[in-house]
Amino acid sequence: MIIGIDIGSTITKAVTIEDGQVSCKVKTRAEDAVSSAGGAFGKLTIENGIPISAIRRIMITGVGAPKLPESLFGIPAGKVDEIKAIGVGGMFLSGKDNIIIANIGTGTAIIEAQKGKISHLGGSGVGGGTILGLGKKLLGMSGFSDIMKLAEAGSLSPVDLLLEDIMETNLSFLNPKTTASNFGKMLDTAGDEDMALGIVSMVYQVIGMISVFAARSRNIDRVVVTGNGSKNPIGKKILDEITRMHSIFFEFPEDAEYSTAIGAGLS
Repeated sequence: MIIGIDIGSTITKAVTIEDGQVSCKVKTRAEDAVSSAGGAFGKLTIENGIPISAIRRIMITGVGAPKLPESLFGIPAGKVDEIKAIGVGGMFLSGKDNIIIANIGTGTAIIEAQKGKISHLGGSGVGGGTILGLGKKLLGMSGFSDIMKLAEAGSLSPVDLLLEDIMETNLSFLNPKTTASNFGKMLDTAGDEDMALGIVSMVYQVIGMISVFAARSRNIDRVVVTGNGSKNPIGKKILDEITRMHSIFFEFPEDAEYSTAIGAGLS
């Protein structure tokens, strides 16, 4: 058995790999790399009754990986480049070996993954951290689930400048409700729920469009979405709308939020 651990800036994930398949998975939070790795390892083994003797190796990736020793709990601990882990995990979960990956975490990384070659095409500083930061400042809310619940009741019309606000005739390939400028209207009547939706929409529109550009540059028509942001229901709807406009399809594989940890374990 191999354990893959992905130490993120806010959440650490761990999975077990047996015979090339994912068998168990957990998430934890901690302030530093050692505590994150130790906490995820402990939660994974204790909750699933995994004996230490059954673990052959621990493979670690993420922001805190370089700070960790070469052995944890007497088990050899290897380090995996995070870009490689994202690529390997994305290919494994999608079942494809020529893909573009949008890995949405605190920020967003765009990866091209091919069999034998994984490349970092670029990315954006917008992601879950952007939603949290703007939510705290604009809405006075620091809980991600609270921001999302508020956004579910919101409307973009009082916040974003939409195409229907500036065009007298419709464009055949664009929905009149398409955003022309994020927060470009910002009416005094806009409520917190509208601003919450505006924040989430802005983040996923940016992610969606840089993914479209990346996919088109490689003549690929699909983007595999991984990371914590892959499970955002509002984000999914926004990416689906981008698919309708630009014919680049976004895929959300099962266990996508654990993709980087899975990639570490398989590396």
